[in-house]
Parts: sequence; structure tokens; C-alpha cells
Amino acid sequence: DLTIAEARSLLDSRSISAVELTDAHITRTEALEPMLRCHIELTPDVARAQAKAADIAIANNTAGPLTGIPSSIKDVLVTVDSHTTAGSQILKGYRSAYDATVVRKLRDAGATFIGKGNTDEFAMGSSTENSSFFPTHNPWNIERVPGGSSGGPAAAVAAGEAIFGLGSDTGGSIRQPAGFCGVVGLKPTYGRVSRFGLIAFASSLDQIGPFTRTVEDAAIVLEAIAGHDTQDSTSSPLPVPSFRDDLRQDLKGVRIGV
Repeated sequence: DLTIAEARSLLDSRSISAVELTDAHITRTEALEPMLRCHIELTPDVARAQAKAADIAIANNTAGPLTGIPSSIKDVLVTVDSHTTAGSQILKGYRSAYDATVVRKLRDAGATFIGKGNTDEFAMGSSTENSSFFPTHNPWNIERVPGGSSGGPAAAVAAGEAIFGLGSDTGGSIRQPAGFCGVVGLKPTYGRVSRFGLIAFASSLDQIGPFTRTVEDAAIVLEAIAGHDTQDSTSSPLPVPSFRDDLRQDLKGVRIGV
């Protein structure tokens, strides 16, 4: 049940190691996956290698906010060291020659990759029942759906298989499963996050965003993945602010519409 901020404190104080934190999440994932099916592919070897590198960075005092933090990545984001299927048998066995920009940024930040999260086939669905591999179940009640199309990483964060996840949202595919699974989901403003390496549903609407347990954690992840990308002509050239600083602003006078 750790948040990113809580895990960061434990890692930096040497109360736990990144390897221990990652192994704990791998163990939990392997225990729950037969019931929940949050992931199309698990990547424990990748995660453990990343965790070892994270512990070196921590020892050298070069760790960032996401160094050593376990994550689940929706299987529409291409990765060089695992398969990318977009939930479709058509792409079964496909391995990309390059990482999506957000994946590269997470690597550079030192995060660990638990697995590729299940999704409705080519992100077309709202329940993660339409993956061509298997449906994902809601961890709060396995007879319920987790929402979709990013139901895999949303359920993984809710179930404690990962501390944060990445999904993609065209018309609700982050926000809706976040609501179904009781976690925080954020669709960033269009262009704030690069779409390079995302298997698109609708390029004029798609955005990549985080699943987390707190709003602060969502700000931490967004800071890591946001920014201009020369490989995505629609990405915003505006500088990335400290979203965490904005959390401390006074909300007096702010109007909210529902």
C-alpha cells in the first residue's frame, strides 16, 4: 500500500532496498495474477536488473523520485525488452526496436517495470473484457470489471502489484478505470506528454498518463514523463513546471463544475 513518496523515503533512508521493494511486488503479482490477470506479460528479470541499478544510484546519492519504484505499463507502449501486443493476437510476439518516449523517461528515472498491463484490444473498449488474451478482474470484487481500456495497470495499482502505472486515454480510458478501481487517474492536457511509441487509437485525442494512489504521486509521475519531444510534432514546447508545488496552492475562489 505504499505511495511513491512513502517508498522514496524508505529507499533513501536505506530502510529497504530497491531489490527488496521490487521482489515484494513481484511476489505479490505472481500470487494475484492467476485471479486478477492484470498483465499480459510479466517482466521479473527486467525489474530485478533495474532494481539492482537503482540501488547503485541510491548508494551514490543520484536517485530521483522514481528510482527503484515498481510500475505497470499498459501494453500499448512499445518496449525493447518485452513484447508489445496492444491486447491483440495480431501482435503476439512483437518486440519493438525502440522504447516509447515515456518508457525511456521512466528508464532514465530509474523506475522498475513489473509487466505490461492488459488492455482492450487496440484500446477499443471500456471494461478490459475485450483483450484478445483474457479479461482483467477488478481487485475489489473479481466479479466486476476494472473499467478500460487501461484496466490492467489500473487494477495492478489498486491490487498492490505496482506502486504506479501508465495508461492511455482517448475518451476516458485512464479516468474511467481509475474510478472503477479506486485509484487516481490523470489524462494530461493534449501535447503535455509525448505520444511517440504509443500504439494509437485516435492520434488527435490520445494522451498518456499515470495511475497512482495519491494526487501527489500523480504529480511526481507527470513531472517525469511530461515535456517536449522532437519525435512528436504535437508535443507542447512549454517548460514542465513542478506540479507538486501547485498542490500546495490555496483553492479559495476556484470553481469546480460537475
